[in-house]
Order: sequence, then C-alpha cells, then structure tokens
Amino acid sequence: MIRRLAQLYAGLCLYGLSMAMMVRSDLGLNPWDVFHQGVGDRTPLSFGTVVIITGAIVLMLWIPLRQKPGIGTISNMIVIGLAADAALWLIPAAGSLPIRCAMLAIGIFLNGVATSTYIGVGLGPGPRDGLMTGLAARTGWSIRIVRTGIEVTVLALGWMFGGTVGIGTILYAMTIGPIVHWTLPLFTMSPARSGRGHQGARDVSECR
Repeated sequence: MIRRLAQLYAGLCLYGLSMAMMVRSDLGLNPWDVFHQGVGDRTPLSFGTVVIITGAIVLMLWIPLRQKPGIGTISNMIVIGLAADAALWLIPAAGSLPIRCAMLAIGIFLNGVATSTYIGVGLGPGPRDGLMTGLAARTGWSIRIVRTGIEVTVLALGWMFGGTVGIGTILYAMTIGPIVHWTLPLFTMSPARSGRGHQGARDVSECR
C-alpha cells in the first residue's frame, strides 16, 4: 500500500507539473485545461484552484451515476490543482518559440506518463474520467462517444472564456492516447498487489 500511495502521489504531482508546462508554452491546452484556464482568466481564482473546484463539481455528478470514488479520486481532485499552481509559480513564461515548443512537447509526454502512473495503482479514477465511464455505463453509449461529447463541450466553453486553443490542443489529442498505451503497462501493478490495477488499465485504454 505504501508503494501504491507513493506512485499515486508522484503521478498526480507530475500531472500538475505537465499542466503547468503546457500553460507556460502558450501553444494550446487539452480541452479540460482550456476550460480551467478560461475560467481562471475570468475570475480571481488561480488555475489550480479552478482545477480543484471543477473536480469537486464533476465529482458531485457521480452521485446520480452511482459511481464510487476511491482515495485516488479525491487525491486527484486536490493534489493536481495544488501541484499545478506550485509549478506555475516556479516556471517562468517561455520566451522564444523553440523553448515554447520544447516545453509543450515535454509537457504532453509527461502528462501521458503521469496518467499511467496514477491510474496504474488502481485506487480510483479521476473525477473527469469517472464521469465519462459512469455516463457510458448508464447510457449504453461507447466511452469514445461520451468522452468526445464532454471534451468538445468543455473545449468550446473554455475557448469562449478565453482559454488557449492552438497546435498544442491538436497535438495533445493525437499523441496522449499512444503515450498512455505505451507507458501504462510499465506502471500498472499486478493483481496480487492491486486488484483494481488491470481494471484501471482497461478503463484508460477505452477512454483513449
């Protein structure tokens, strides 16, 4: 359990760092972060605070879906936002375009690795992933359809609020699935250590 928790929190902190790197690149974010940034720009709330509040609201939507959160779900909601704000405070805005491109590429790669790291312990999906799987289970629609519908919606809202949509948004959509697919087996714990690890791997594979 100690190893699982260590991997969980390492993955969540890495995820927050990857989000901050993509924000600092200013070349485009994934759909949820476009929304987070857009809301943050329209309010006095920090980026990480918006991440936490959004996660809490999404988690409440689990109630009618009869989804049960795990320690990984609650930790995801809180730790990622705190880590993102800390990283944004430490990382200065990128200057030249080559540095911004490098920051974007590294941020996307780390985001995929971080996803595999925290999902692989099988301690519960993040609020947003749980919403997708829960809706799919209740409606009978495929996870791909549910995921696309949710992310198109939050992307459109985030763009209207002023979130950054760009080449990074497209690159993220094209590459995050393969990165998670390649790295998830490296971090998924065996059934003997975590009975839910393989289920988490299947859920992410379907989501991506």
